Amino acid sequence: MTAFNKSSLGPRPTEPRYRLLVDAITDHAIFMLDPDGFVTTWNPGAHRLKGYSEADILGQHFSRFYLDEDVRAGSPGRALVTAERAGRYETEGWRVRKDGSRFWANVVIDPVWDPQGVLIGFASVTRDLTDRKAADEGLRRSEEQFRLLVQSVTDYAIYMIDPDGIITNWNAGAQRIKGYAAEEVIGTPFARFYPADDQASGVPARALHTALVEGRFVAEGWRVRKDGSRFWASVVIEPMRDAHGQHIGFAKVTRDVTEKRTAQQALETAREELFQAQKLEALGQLTGGVAHDFNNLLMVVISSLTLARRRLPVEQHDVLRLLHNAAKAARRGVSLTQRMLAFARRQSLSPRAVDLSKLLQDMQELLEQSVGPTVEVAVNIPRHLPRVAVDAHQLELAILNLAVNARDAMPEGGRLRIEAKPGRLRRPEGNAVEGVCISVADNGVGMDSATLARAAEPFFTTKGTGKGTGLGLPMVHGLAAQSGGQLLLRSEQAVGTTAEVWLPLASEDMAEDDGSESASQQQRPHTGARRLTVLLVDDDPLVLDSAAAMLEDEGHDVVRAGSAEQAMQLLSGEQLINVVVTDYAMPRMNGVDLAKTMAASGWHLPVVLASGFAEAGGELGIDCVSLSKPFSQEQLQAAIEEAFDQRDRGGAGAGVAPS
Repeated sequence: MTAFNKSSLGPRPTEPRYRLLVDAITDHAIFMLDPDGFVTTWNPGAHRLKGYSEADILGQHFSRFYLDEDVRAGSPGRALVTAERAGRYETEGWRVRKDGSRFWANVVIDPVWDPQGVLIGFASVTRDLTDRKAADEGLRRSEEQFRLLVQSVTDYAIYMIDPDGIITNWNAGAQRIKGYAAEEVIGTPFARFYPADDQASGVPARALHTALVEGRFVAEGWRVRKDGSRFWASVVIEPMRDAHGQHIGFAKVTRDVTEKRTAQQALETAREELFQAQKLEALGQLTGGVAHDFNNLLMVVISSLTLARRRLPVEQHDVLRLLHNAAKAARRGVSLTQRMLAFARRQSLSPRAVDLSKLLQDMQELLEQSVGPTVEVAVNIPRHLPRVAVDAHQLELAILNLAVNARDAMPEGGRLRIEAKPGRLRRPEGNAVEGVCISVADNGVGMDSATLARAAEPFFTTKGTGKGTGLGLPMVHGLAAQSGGQLLLRSEQAVGTTAEVWLPLASEDMAEDDGSESASQQQRPHTGARRLTVLLVDDDPLVLDSAAAMLEDEGHDVVRAGSAEQAMQLLSGEQLINVVVTDYAMPRMNGVDLAKTMAASGWHLPVVLASGFAEAGGELGIDCVSLSKPFSQEQLQAAIEEAFDQRDRGGAGAGVAPS
């Protein structure tokens, strides 16, 4: 205080030092104003900062440093009044240099009082903060742009939560995905978006803890919208820290991936279905090959047993009984191979236009006898169902199989319902056609999902060892698929099982089924009217011998050939051939090719084509009769007679050789 006392001698030596100090400061403009705002002192920092020399500015009013609009608004005067009244005035704003350029200034104005308390002026200190202002403005613009960016994102819910899980901001994407406006959720726990069971088990808190400890939390799961609906969310949570590393909250990004998940599940389901189809196809190929070879063996067994029984004296009844049992077992084997071939879709079928109403009504008594008195059978079939394209005999076996399965699923008895109705059949390849659905439903024990998934697999059975072959449902599946339809199964434990056999409608020009067996299935007695020379062709020596024995037992002469090529050579010989009985599946040249080669060479002979494969039936020529393996002696003879009848209707004579 004594520095302002003119009578004091102490402070005077320090005044030049203060002057030296002020003049040495070049980063700050330090100058004095009189009480009216006129400049009275000017340091080099003021010269550098504002561009005015001391001679230019002394005696000038400090308002020239202000923008014109600020001068008009009275800002310089208010600054001095505020400094005088409040003891200090500080502000930031634009100021003008001598050359007219602007700079952003931090200004501090302090009043200066004499020892008597009289205002003698003001001390003004100005700093140039233009660079800091530019940096702050850049940061502000960057933050604003980032805010606009986040707010403009609508496919992602992006928001922040504090360390305790409370929502602090909310973007437009969050509102679109979750349904809440910002004012509805800011200040509330983010756990509200989790299902109740996840909240109860602490899932939200564990998510934050994982993000804090591991630096990131990534997961997918169900989340809940405002309206209560659920969506499958992909969630990322990351901790946020300030410049000093202090944890200040979390950034959370949520994406609705419900459609993606649904598509992925559909793809996985399709892949699983494809895998199952490929597996069943592979099993079908294997099963079909085994069944075909087994058919040949069964044919040898059955024909040998038949001839052996015929040639034994009646008095040897014990041996005859044994042979009868063996033949019965062999016929069971034939039934088994038929099921295997049906599953493999390689069974020979004779599709006709079948009246389901009549077929199912006619089967009711047989079904009631098959399932026993403890099962009530209800057949509910409309009278005028459209006709379907199917092998009637095989369909009867399929329905009987389903009924027996239903009976076994109701050990204490129950109700078996058989119904049929028209509908749209959607085939595996995707197209839909008109068809008829035959449903066989029981109220038995039902199946769990794992058992249901394997129900149509070959050799899979739940009936216990020795109580089932595991080929019943596969046989039905094969029949439906081979007929252009499909088998669908539904089941629930303790409720029951429903099997639906979908079949396509018959075309208008398809022959109708009259309920009678084909000639190859009928066991017509041999008339013995004609003794024939039969060319027998088969690459299996056992089958060749057995079939020859049956033909010779019928009184025919047999010429044997182990291949189609050998058969052509024998035809060219001197011996007259009346009829050709040939196997279908032979190496190099199959039975159909043999028949075509014979016709091309001028041999117009009756031909019987024996096969266990379904594909043979579609290749038969006009002079061929199909004979399914394994066949009996009676069926073989009936097929030969039908071949002659068919050839005779065509006008050709027996044993016609090329001219």
